[in-house]
Amino acid sequence: MKLIWRLKSLNEYSSWIFKLAIAVLLLGFACRLFFYQSSSFEPNIETPFVDSTELSKEPVPSAEIPEPPPPPVTVDIPKPLASVNTSETSLSSGVQEHEDETPQEELNDGKCDLFTGDWIPNPSGPMYTNATCSLIEGHQNCMRNGRPDPGYLFWRWNPRNCELPPFDAPRFLEVMRNKRWALIGDSISRNHVQSLLCILSTVEQAVEVYHDEEYKSKRWHFPSYNFTMSNIWSPFLVKAAIFEDNNGVSSSEVQLQLDKLDTNWTNLYQSFDYMIISTGKWFLKAAIYHENDTEVGCHICPGKNLTEKGFVFAYEKALRYAMDFIATSKHRGLIFFRTSTPDHFENGEWHNGGNCTKTTPAKEGEIELKDLNKILRAVELAEFEKASAKAAENGVNLKLLDFTNLLLSRPDGHPGPYRQFHPFAQDKNAKVQNDCLHWCLPGPIDYWNDVIMEMAVNG
Repeated sequence: MKLIWRLKSLNEYSSWIFKLAIAVLLLGFACRLFFYQSSSFEPNIETPFVDSTELSKEPVPSAEIPEPPPPPVTVDIPKPLASVNTSETSLSSGVQEHEDETPQEELNDGKCDLFTGDWIPNPSGPMYTNATCSLIEGHQNCMRNGRPDPGYLFWRWNPRNCELPPFDAPRFLEVMRNKRWALIGDSISRNHVQSLLCILSTVEQAVEVYHDEEYKSKRWHFPSYNFTMSNIWSPFLVKAAIFEDNNGVSSSEVQLQLDKLDTNWTNLYQSFDYMIISTGKWFLKAAIYHENDTEVGCHICPGKNLTEKGFVFAYEKALRYAMDFIATSKHRGLIFFRTSTPDHFENGEWHNGGNCTKTTPAKEGEIELKDLNKILRAVELAEFEKASAKAAENGVNLKLLDFTNLLLSRPDGHPGPYRQFHPFAQDKNAKVQNDCLHWCLPGPIDYWNDVIMEMAVNG
């Protein structure tokens, strides 16, 4: 009996030891599992986590446009900086990172609007300088003329939702081998053609091969590519007798033939492979209007026995006539119609002391398009819409270059008083003519060429 009790006690003791051992093992396993999982949630310092949603975010315009890093102070245009500390310009680096993620196909899928975007810091600066290009007109050669603030050179146009590659001059010239371009219009077209020529001349110097008697229409040739670039002076696109000096001072009203196109461009029209055609501001000038060789009215003609028609009357008629000619021309090249550009005169206009003193791009919404510019643009867009439908029916490749909003936020890009050579050298308070209509070269207008190349070459 005593033996049986001892065996029973021993059995109970063994069972308790076994249960204790099992409990210890389970507790150890639980602790091991807990510490393992805890360590797996520690951040991986060597490979930081990247939120995929961050890469897909569109660049949002900042309420405060960051200023670009200050370029070196030089008498001439500063050379593009080889390296710039961009730690403070996070918008630029962030957008560039986003651009690298953007597929090139987005440019042609119908979602990319090249004309809606932002000006972002560009530490590398312009593709050319006034030291490398001799084709810049004196009135737009701002740095040679003593403009002291080169900050306006360090911004570039960045469309939202898509990538816009910088202008590729070697590729452009190669694609345009044996082709002929023409920019047709007023002094803004001349401003633009000089910008394009300066960029192309980084590859090969353009050779001037023609000019008219007044040096307003010119043609250049790139011998290695047999490529020609023409600038045709035709500020109204229709026939006009103009009585004005180089400073914009008129001695009489313009005599405008609303039903006769200017043969300066129409006679050469079919010989060009590519054209950029524009007009605009000149229709605001005092003018006498003619149709069928008869005076039919005027704009700003006090004391004359004529009906005041207003410039819209003439602009609609002239533009419709020119656009109809293009749309029905059976031309087989590529034709761009460019909208008129905004000016940034403050405290007056060209003729009465207006100026433009801004040195950085405007913040979004800070500048509103002037009423006159709104009227011009409305006419342009309406006439283009009518003409583009007719052009499509006739197989004419007509496209719109709507740069109005692109330049609206660049009041800093004009020559201002530096239209003249060192205007304040003798008197720092001198009253001089300000130019808040044309654009410094290099300057914001250079980025038109990125858009044009995308549409004409890459597109």
